[in-house]
Amino acid sequence: MDSTHRVLCPIDFSDSSRGALRYANTIAGRVGARLALLVVNDPLLLEASHLVAGPSRLVEETIREMNRFVRQTLGVHAHPDIEFEVATGKPAPEVLRVARECRTELIVMASHGLSGFRKLFFGSTTERVLRETAVPTLVTAGNDAGPADFDELRRAVRRVLVPVDLTAATLDQVAIARQISQAITVPLLLAHVIEPVRALAGNPALPTVETERRYRAEAELERLTDDVAEGTKPESLIVYGEPAEEIAKVAEDRGIGLIVMGLHSSPVLGPRMGSVTYRVLCLAHRLVLALPPQTQSWREATIVSSAKRVAPIAG
Repeated sequence: MDSTHRVLCPIDFSDSSRGALRYANTIAGRVGARLALLVVNDPLLLEASHLVAGPSRLVEETIREMNRFVRQTLGVHAHPDIEFEVATGKPAPEVLRVARECRTELIVMASHGLSGFRKLFFGSTTERVLRETAVPTLVTAGNDAGPADFDELRRAVRRVLVPVDLTAATLDQVAIARQISQAITVPLLLAHVIEPVRALAGNPALPTVETERRYRAEAELERLTDDVAEGTKPESLIVYGEPAEEIAKVAEDRGIGLIVMGLHSSPVLGPRMGSVTYRVLCLAHRLVLALPPQTQSWREATIVSSAKRVAPIAG
């Protein structure tokens, strides 16, 4: 087992985190990484536990509950090298801290909320982690029970979609998506959404502008898909409309199980989730791998490329 690679899965003992755990367990087992489970306790709960049973009681009880949750969720498929982490504080900062300290290569989290209208979209903890993470984060749908093994994961993914905005980050996003699709031998689809030009009606230059935009997009997509081995060239697609809505529609129409998207950054505020990624998470209801800026080293040396070291998938 390679102790330098870890998959981190925060859990809250909900059915949603049970699905995320199954994904994290399957990925970690397949690529030879350790699986780290994290529970973040409320400080008030810790304070109450101190008063009643002493400082270590809550941690001990939490670890026992984590072990029970693993047995119930994974059964005989449980990863042989699981670490249990218990923290206290606000969930998102603790997830980010543990990810840094444990040299995490991938975070796997469920897209669920615990209260209010946000449960219709994704949990505030997941949202905050995505806004700050420097680690690629796989967000699982709240109603996804998760795979029991790698074959089930492959069937769940079916096809990988990478929406490309043709910015500087596109090359890395496509490279990572391509590695994933090759590692699990599923098709890859590149999609570019052309947003409508906001212009005065009857503008004679509008048709020319639209034609030029499509021409440039086609040329760039061709360049992105050319540099691959023969017989593995991904499909590319250009659609028109509002980006998040079109991405969700393509995912539904094409049977996409995994969407690979970038997280935008700000030079002042640091990594932030772009509005398109936010809306895709709200609309698509399927696996989304969110890539923070500057993931080149992860692409070359972590769990996605590690998949190439395991035995080829049969059939």
